[in-house]
Amino acid sequence: MGPVKAIIRLMFPLRISAMIAVVAGSLVGVAPAYPRAETFVSIGTGEIEGVYYPVAKAICGVIFHELLAQGIWCSAESTPGSVYNIERVQSGELEFGIVQSDIQFAAYKGRGQWQGRPVSGLRSVLSLYPELVTVVARRDANVRTLTDLAGKRLNAGGRGTGTRATWDAIAAGLDQTKPVRLTELRPDETTSMLCNGSIDADLFIVGHPSSLVSSQLAACATNLVVIAGPIIDKLIHDHPFYTRGFIPTGLYGITAKIPSFGGRATLVTSASAKPRIVAAIARAIMTHMAELRAAQPVLGNLRAEEMVTRGRTAPLHPAAARDYKDLGLIK
Repeated sequence: MGPVKAIIRLMFPLRISAMIAVVAGSLVGVAPAYPRAETFVSIGTGEIEGVYYPVAKAICGVIFHELLAQGIWCSAESTPGSVYNIERVQSGELEFGIVQSDIQFAAYKGRGQWQGRPVSGLRSVLSLYPELVTVVARRDANVRTLTDLAGKRLNAGGRGTGTRATWDAIAAGLDQTKPVRLTELRPDETTSMLCNGSIDADLFIVGHPSSLVSSQLAACATNLVVIAGPIIDKLIHDHPFYTRGFIPTGLYGITAKIPSFGGRATLVTSASAKPRIVAAIARAIMTHMAELRAAQPVLGNLRAEEMVTRGRTAPLHPAAARDYKDLGLIK
């Protein structure tokens, strides 16, 4: 990358620098790096250290040329997470967002923080992969099961994140005589705070394999926590978007089976999104499955049939539905 483009990328966000890079290339006598893009679309993700951001980067990277041939530039944008993404998709600030399926449900149905004000314009595009509630605890904190968190210091994410909303649903069923003491750390802070004793456990909702899980298990004496019991049984019974699962511990060199539960990471948009853009994104993803599976480990088990049926609680955007019918994925 030449000095002009390097300076531009430091000074401007991706979607702006992409336009200026073409001009800059001409100014220094170099052929433009990219064809002209007329429409810029952003996918809201999560913290850079999480999984949503690299997943969206991989998606935009794999389908880049196909979209650009249609005049579309795809950009992954780091955000605080699921709740933020839905609010910004609703306002039109983001064209797409990756969100937890339980947060999609709450927003569309007007539950939780959307009580009485459902996001009726929310639309599903597809789901991506299962994500499980995962808790890593410091071994000397003696947290082996969900009930062992009573009185302990737990990082459950900031307010406005999907992780915190899911934790609040879990916590509603816990014995409050010794309440869990919550912190709101950024992902890049959690490993050091866990190992130095500032917190006892860290909760996140993630697709596996996860680099954060790997780093926390390797950094100091820690263990994965069993997420099961009557509280989880009730959540799964009451909410059909949740399913049981086992954390794939073999990916982390652990032999014990660790039960948990969760939903799916889903891609959403707005009912007012341009059909041409939604159709282009949906079709490009579905026709580049092999490349996507190779691009990110968490996408390694993508199955087209599951992506159009599982994890959806808001209606499919009509443009995506038409494409899936054309591809024979739905009737």
